[in-house]
Amino acid sequence: MEQTAAIITLEVLAVVAILFVTELVPLAVTAIGATVALGVLGVLAPKEVFLGLSNSTVVLFAGMFVVGAAMLESGLAQVIGNSVVKRVGTKEVPLMIAMMGLTIVMSSFASNTGTVACLMPVLIGICVAAKIPSSPLLMGMAIAANVGGSITMVGTPPNIIASASLETANIAPFGFFEFAWIGVPLSIAGIIYMVFVGRHLTPKNMADVSSAGNNRGASGTPRARMMCVAILLFVIYGLIFGIPGLTQEMVAVIGALACVLTGIISEKKAYQGIDWVTIFLFAGMLPLASALEKTGAGEMIASVVVGIMGDNPSPYVFMVVLFTLSCGLTQFMSNTAAAALLCPIGISIAAKMGCSPYPVVMAIAIAASCAFTTPVATPPNTLVLAPGKFKFMDYIKVGTPLVIASMIICVAIIPMVWPFYPDA
Repeated sequence: MEQTAAIITLEVLAVVAILFVTELVPLAVTAIGATVALGVLGVLAPKEVFLGLSNSTVVLFAGMFVVGAAMLESGLAQVIGNSVVKRVGTKEVPLMIAMMGLTIVMSSFASNTGTVACLMPVLIGICVAAKIPSSPLLMGMAIAANVGGSITMVGTPPNIIASASLETANIAPFGFFEFAWIGVPLSIAGIIYMVFVGRHLTPKNMADVSSAGNNRGASGTPRARMMCVAILLFVIYGLIFGIPGLTQEMVAVIGALACVLTGIISEKKAYQGIDWVTIFLFAGMLPLASALEKTGAGEMIASVVVGIMGDNPSPYVFMVVLFTLSCGLTQFMSNTAAAALLCPIGISIAAKMGCSPYPVVMAIAIAASCAFTTPVATPPNTLVLAPGKFKFMDYIKVGTPLVIASMIICVAIIPMVWPFYPDA
């Protein structure tokens, strides 16, 4: 029965992938349709079908959408944008380098989702003030958040999973900053790629400033902006450093409620500020990711790919295969789940081959952060989908070359820092 459920899950995933690429059906409809199909076909229990709507990340999205809308409504985003433009200028490249650099630093120590949620309204305000397309900068921010998280152990969950897997296998785990050996080169490569290649592959869509256009009205007052600053500081502090007793989603919702209660934004405009496509897209994909893990479908994919390597694969081939598998899985399922699935497999195969598990596990963890090619691969990608007016194919066009470049960098650097045979 479990194998049947796994096959059904893989079939649903294949249909979802086709519909995502072709966009014959709206993305959010495809995502919700997939999770309903899994419920109808008996893979998911009825109570599991819509669990994604109550997921903490989805709630965080909703709260930050309202805070972002309040920043636009009060005119704060435009004020910040004008000040940044005065210092950096109105050219796309300096702005991209500055915002990607800031995003990378913040994502190294804080949630990459929280980082993008905080900075996105500011970036949109900058683009409005500079009168430049927002989509290349938004895509750059999403990529920066993903690569920035790979610099420290706490930057992204796969890094924590990698260290925990080693510890579980009675192997000394990675150090806190040990990931920086590969994370920093990848981050630099991400900026260089977006500046010279990626931004040319990204559509030149302007920010939707329908709400920002009303900033000069009654709500765009100095008082509203001051209150918005106070709320934003609270939210940023809570998302980056944490507040005892409050989760990230609670911080975001408290910020959203404060924006409405203080009159910065009306209740009606708060609802309008929430991008429901993003909410339903992400909420719909979460149960599918859960089904991949629960039914063993993800493990089936892993077994097939590992089996292709043969009996005595080269350590480099082994690392490339697991990098590809980890990166491929994370485009449609949780990067945490992908790392949790593959790290123990990598450690056991490395033991059979007689090579060090460190380069293999590091490759799996880093690959799980190379979630560049779909809008559902990671929350930062989903967050920028609607504001950037991206299509599914935009992520594939921009992300695929970067994934290949990231793999080449990993193959070159990881074995130098963590040799396959350290005693040889």
